[in-house]
Amino acid sequence: MPSVVNGDLCVKCGTCAGVCPVEAFHIAESQYVVDPDTCIDCGVCISECPQGAITSEDEAEEKWVKVNADEAKTAPSAY
Repeated sequence: MPSVVNGDLCVKCGTCAGVCPVEAFHIAESQYVVDPDTCIDCGVCISECPQGAITSEDEAEEKWVKVNADEAKTAPSAY
C-alpha cells in the first residue's frame, strides 16, 4: 500500500521527497502528495517526516488517499 500525505499536517518542508528512492512525490498547491502508482511502500518517508504527516494508505483517512491520488496526476514532480 502506498504512503499518503495528510495535508492538514504537511508544511511542505520537502524532507519526504528527499528520501524517496523512487521519486513518488509531487508538489501540490498546499501540500506534497504521493503518486500511488510510483510509491513502492518502503516507508522511508513515513519515518523521516518531521510533522508526522505521512502514513500508510490503510491508516490514512479516505479523503487524503483521494487527494494524493488525484493531485499526483497534475501536480509537478518534486524532483
